[in-house]
Amino acid sequence: MDSINATIITIGDELLIGQVIDTNSAFIAQALNKIGVAVVNRIAVGDDAEAIKDALDAAAVKNKIVIITGGLGPTADDITKPLLNNYFGGKLVVHEPSLAHITYIFEEIHKRPMIDRNRKQAEVPNVCEVLFNEKGTAPGMLFKKNGVFFFSLPGVPHEMKWLTETHVVPIIQKNFSSNFIGHRTLLTAGIGESFLAELIAPFEQALPSEIKLAYLPNFGMVRLRLTGSNSEEQILNKTLNSLFESLKKAVVDYLVIDADEPMEVVVGNLLKAKNHTVATAESCTGGYIGHLLSKHAGSSQFYTGGIISYDNRIKSEFLDVSPSILQTVGAVSKEAVEQMALAVRAKMGTDYAISVSGIMGPSGQTDEKPLGMVWIGVANKEKVVSKLFYLRFDRARNIEVTATQAINLLRLLIINKI
Repeated sequence: MDSINATIITIGDELLIGQVIDTNSAFIAQALNKIGVAVVNRIAVGDDAEAIKDALDAAAVKNKIVIITGGLGPTADDITKPLLNNYFGGKLVVHEPSLAHITYIFEEIHKRPMIDRNRKQAEVPNVCEVLFNEKGTAPGMLFKKNGVFFFSLPGVPHEMKWLTETHVVPIIQKNFSSNFIGHRTLLTAGIGESFLAELIAPFEQALPSEIKLAYLPNFGMVRLRLTGSNSEEQILNKTLNSLFESLKKAVVDYLVIDADEPMEVVVGNLLKAKNHTVATAESCTGGYIGHLLSKHAGSSQFYTGGIISYDNRIKSEFLDVSPSILQTVGAVSKEAVEQMALAVRAKMGTDYAISVSGIMGPSGQTDEKPLGMVWIGVANKEKVVSKLFYLRFDRARNIEVTATQAINLLRLLIINKI
């Protein structure tokens, strides 16, 4: 079997000007990848008829599947449905089940009258297969032309997700067969991308042609992903598993986890396995570390809370940072973060603590303390450890990198690597 290729087309001016971030493509690509469909192109176009037509023409050339999201709403800039009607040579007709559903939503749930603008959402081209949208007012549509399946889905994320899982994926599985696609991912820390590439160069050079290795650097860490395809799932898994074991051995000194999981999940699992807890004392990150630690289900088992000590008075009064330290070496210092870590651990009664203080930018620097200078501290009942970082990004990314590095420093303390 060959790979089945797909293109995703997202429609909307808001995507092109950056007002809305396109998360739909990522979800659709992941859903297709799971069933062996390779997304070879993603196209974003504005609310422009010619641009959409050009995208449809281009997508149909080398793909069996085209998935379109956006432009199915009730307003004047929602031009996808009439355009598709003309493109495929249809005539707009009322889809009675959709009309009944839309009427129920407005009159029974929202207690609002139906207006013509909303009633028109039940109109669909008579050349399409309607994908009933239980979660919203815009039905999905499937068009077929020259062996290519064109799916049109609303841009509202929860509606798009439901239609993808309920209609799109089953239809594709019923009508197409393709190679299985498999991935294996691990996370490394403590080594840069270029040095990592040098380290595993012999492994990479020996990879068979059907297996690809990708480097995914982020937040000062690097994920490595092996990807392969084969008509036999068992053969694919055997090959990937064998190569993945070799890759893990090659990076063993820098390996964080042999799964595609974020650092906060890795650390959370370590803490839960030991029945241990952690608290945070944050200055420059403003609570972002606490956000990461608490964003996943089950975090209440290990994260007790934190103190956001942005002002020096809070550091002094609530985290016992000595005024003499603040006056001499300052808040962005080894001494300050170590006192912060020790104090928050004691006050929260936890096994571990994280503390951070730094200069995120774009101002606040001095000759001695440049932008991106960050001290991170971690502590347990035996010791406190601190580390200095110099970051080079903008404020938002500096905060994100600091948070991930802080959680990684805690990981190293938990596993007795520092």
